[in-house]
Amino acid sequence: MATATSKQPPATKRASRKSAKAIAAAGVSQTTRARKTSGGFHSTKTSSPVVAASGVTLAYKRSQGVDAYLKQVHEATPVQMVEMERLGVAGTFITDLSKRMELPSSRVFDMLRIPPATAARKSAAGALVDGRAGLAAIGMIKLLGIAQDIVDDSTAAEAGNFDTVKWLGQWIERPQATLGGRKPADYLDTPTGVEIVAQLLGAIRSGAYL
Repeated sequence: MATATSKQPPATKRASRKSAKAIAAAGVSQTTRARKTSGGFHSTKTSSPVVAASGVTLAYKRSQGVDAYLKQVHEATPVQMVEMERLGVAGTFITDLSKRMELPSSRVFDMLRIPPATAARKSAAGALVDGRAGLAAIGMIKLLGIAQDIVDDSTAAEAGNFDTVKWLGQWIERPQATLGGRKPADYLDTPTGVEIVAQLLGAIRSGAYL
């Protein structure tokens, strides 16, 4: 795995010098990059299926890794997403995602408002995390998709090796002025909170940091 240093996601086609300054002001940092898979997310290594009405299954498989699942969900149809929202997300995926983001699993479960005992039980049993916590986990996945789209739209040379998942793990833990000094991580437990964070990422993408 190659290691490099970057202050922010590579500039997009639409980003100007103003956007670069805005991103830097946001305090975003990136210290390590991983080799990318063909879909944009990075491969690392219980299967909890989400079966859409069409019969197509969205299943997290540890043997394939977090990044393969993120790519699968990012490319899912609306019908598949509806079924996923109804059934939930594998507890093992949330645990593995925390490692991929280089955050303590206890911290990620706290962000999603999942009680420690429930988190441990769901993860150990390979059970699905549903309800409000499951929707929060799906919100996290959607934010990772937005961040990956920013990188995919970039024309910068370093975009090819940019570790989007780790970057988002760092970014959501950094206080943001537009959030009144609060962290994006403080908003991930509700759909509206996820929308607020998504708008913040969108502002970085457009170069109009709100």
